Amino acid sequence: MKKELEKRVDQAVDNFMQGYGCCQSVVAAFADLYGLDETMAKRIAAGFGGGVGRMRMMCGAVSGIVMLVGLDCGQTEGNDREGKSACYKVVQELLAQSKADNGSIICAELLGLKGPVPPGQYVASERTAEYYKSRPCADKVESAAKIFAQYLDEKQTKPHCPAADN
Repeated sequence: MKKELEKRVDQAVDNFMQGYGCCQSVVAAFADLYGLDETMAKRIAAGFGGGVGRMRMMCGAVSGIVMLVGLDCGQTEGNDREGKSACYKVVQELLAQSKADNGSIICAELLGLKGPVPPGQYVASERTAEYYKSRPCADKVESAAKIFAQYLDEKQTKPHCPAADN
């Protein structure tokens, strides 16, 4: 993987360690590639933390992969079935890679919880040294950023989204 992409992976982990959510951390590390400033990227991705609004559904880092694939090769015409299908294919491939690498793409499962958090439990956890020790989230952010970086690296020689403009 190229040095520039490795720096983006490191930035994603650093973002998380600064207190940003998993999705924010991943998306912000690559946002400038798509003309999106870091602040806007963090706002767009903010609600995906904690497995979407802290409901422990799809992992926020994985949600970041989905958002980035959309920025990279999402279709922009409503009736572009080929473009939509190409984007879905990349999402499925990258999420399959994440599941293979991490055992799941579900936040609750990654955290070892029995299931989703019931509605109304929306208070974000305090980021303490104990928080970071007890959660695999920084590793999942790193994994997601590496998966997307690898996708970008491979895209140079093997385009994944032929219908995309970029």
